[in-house]
Amino acid sequence: MTSVDTPPDRHTATGRITFFIALTVFAQESTWNFYDAQVPPMLREHIASAAVVGLVMGMDNLLGIFIQPWMGNRSDNARTRWGRRIPFLAVGMPVAALVFAVIPLASALPTLIAVIFLYAVIANSFKPIGEALLPDFIEPERRSRASAAVKSAAGLTVIVSALLSALLVDDHPTLAFSVPSALMLTSAAVLVWRVRDNRSRGYQLALAEDRKPNSAPATRMPDIIRDILRDRDRSRLLTIVAILLFGGAWAASRALITPYGMETLGLSRGDAGALTLPSGIAFLLAAYPAAFLAERVGRIRTMALGVTLFGAALVGGALVPTPTGTVVALSVGAVGAAGFIINASVVLWNLAPSSQVLGTYTGLYTVGWASGGFIGPALVGAMVDVTGWQFLLADVAVLTALAVAAVLRVATLRRHHDTPATAPTTAPL
Repeated sequence: MTSVDTPPDRHTATGRITFFIALTVFAQESTWNFYDAQVPPMLREHIASAAVVGLVMGMDNLLGIFIQPWMGNRSDNARTRWGRRIPFLAVGMPVAALVFAVIPLASALPTLIAVIFLYAVIANSFKPIGEALLPDFIEPERRSRASAAVKSAAGLTVIVSALLSALLVDDHPTLAFSVPSALMLTSAAVLVWRVRDNRSRGYQLALAEDRKPNSAPATRMPDIIRDILRDRDRSRLLTIVAILLFGGAWAASRALITPYGMETLGLSRGDAGALTLPSGIAFLLAAYPAAFLAERVGRIRTMALGVTLFGAALVGGALVPTPTGTVVALSVGAVGAAGFIINASVVLWNLAPSSQVLGTYTGLYTVGWASGGFIGPALVGAMVDVTGWQFLLADVAVLTALAVAAVLRVATLRRHHDTPATAPTTAPL
């Protein structure tokens, strides 16, 4: 059997490793998306305030702010015969899958919070490590297409979550949670069997840089953060801010949509959880066009267009508060979200100064995304407490407007500072 890291053809190698990375992300995001859809109604059985529910739902993102960059940095500096990523995934994914399956069995509020806290700690520990395999294996100029494939896999999990909500949650909640757990266990087994990242492009470059004198300090977390904060360009810092703002808007639109469907649209828990199904299909259809558009007009410009479309779609959905109007708004918004989500991590990877820190930059991407995921649901939930559930989509659009402003500022900075002499890679931004 041909190993994934010694394929006979470069394009075959890229396609094959992209498939395995996509499978890993698909398994991880299957649990996260179902968690976002069905844990809020479980909390609502014990907690009346939408703001408190949003705050608890943001707990996993708060943990991610601290855990993910640290674990990404640890994997950057790991050196084993299996590479620097796979050992972490081989342990973390099975344990997280088993904890996730226990969530529906926690009937008391303290037990429920304890279980979801444990799951969040474990799942956050390996999340950036799986995603960091992409820049390890894929060249900078091809990362948008590979990212489209991986994000498409993540988009499929929205459909899986919606189908599980519609078909199993109302009658078989425990079984519904067991399905994503089984997917993660299967993915972990396939990944350990088929992938060794010790021959990846990024790992080999990191080994080469290890042999250079005085290269080690560049991999320390304080030095990496200091470099970003002191950079007069500010592109990397503002990219993370933009990720935070849009991550908040996206997380709020996902974490609070099931209660919105129940409170405003009069749907059952299962039907409300299925509102995101068409938007998952729309995201999949938009993923590769977003990658090709980025290669033609630039990744940052595509991000700006995408965030603007997302916000406009939600405003339209707020004006038509019906199940059909909500589904259309979420679907159009998902098309716009693809433009941002496909390209944001690629921009940050391509701005990284060294292959030694790709895992850390993946963690920094998730710092922005997780920070938004923590702040967004709580902030929008507080707005809902004031305005009412009927204005949820409009409240999310307000946060989206701030993300548009941040992306446009990054675009302005890159026009002024991204010259051939200063660009960190040859890949377009």
